Amino acid sequence: MANLKAIRDRIKSVRNTRKITEAMRLVAAAKVRRAQEQVLSTRPFADRLAQVLAGLQQRLQFENADLPLLQRREVKTVALLVVSGDRGLCGGYNASVIRRAEQRSRELAAQGLDYRFVIVGRKASQYFQRRDQPIEATYSGLEQIPTAKEANDIADELLSLFLSGTVDRVELVYTKFLSLVASNPVVQTLLPLDPQGLASSDDEIFRLTTRGGSFTVEREKLTSEVAPLPRDMIFEQDPVQILSALLPLYLSNQLLRALQEAAASELAARMTAMNSASDNANALVGQLTLVYNKARQAAITQELLEVVAGAEALNG
Repeated sequence: MANLKAIRDRIKSVRNTRKITEAMRLVAAAKVRRAQEQVLSTRPFADRLAQVLAGLQQRLQFENADLPLLQRREVKTVALLVVSGDRGLCGGYNASVIRRAEQRSRELAAQGLDYRFVIVGRKASQYFQRRDQPIEATYSGLEQIPTAKEANDIADELLSLFLSGTVDRVELVYTKFLSLVASNPVVQTLLPLDPQGLASSDDEIFRLTTRGGSFTVEREKLTSEVAPLPRDMIFEQDPVQILSALLPLYLSNQLLRALQEAAASELAARMTAMNSASDNANALVGQLTLVYNKARQAAITQELLEVVAGAEALNG
């Protein structure tokens, strides 16, 4: 009977764990929806900024403009901005982006270049600190749904490193959102800015929906039509000064979009991990229930045999 009690306690514990994992899955799903709403709310500004930059690009030759953020110089030191999470229980999300950052640092070292880390997220920070890697700055405790203020703070740090000559190039290592079950750690150059990449291009947004009782992601292709600036437009300021003011905004916007994609990837990974944990809990409850029924049946059979044996002894 003690064995039966242990099995009942185990079944109860697994069911309680399943309730927790299911709640965490639903919370992650709600935050993914908030993330997609934020992406939609920031698109008007991003589209308008891209239109203005594209219009200025048609009027000016960026290559001839003396703009520090467009200057390409001999690369000796590279800053790696690594975007990870503050929390675990999200599958291989943190491990994959850390592994990609390590791979990129080894590639730079093989080329004879120095590198420094600027880290977003407690997981990557703890990992590289334990290995005595050169860390320039860390950011943790950020909102799970990134904000423009957080992106601006990180962009200011990167601009300071680049404009002061501390680093000659800034690369971003983050997880690009593909679907609820797939994400891809990528490396993207942030600084210096590429003049050819400032024009508006085809983009897409994701929408988390439910279909057949399960979550799914629908992608929507967006194309921003760039309206050319009027030919008779007169700039009150030097166009170069206008560009100097707009390019940091463009950098912050690019960084905010990357943080949003990384957050969506983390939340999707957590949804998938908690869904798998719930499925495993269901399977384990089924197995334990079967074991419990067999043990209970064996105990009943044993009791019946003892009663029969006792009755036969009395009759004998």
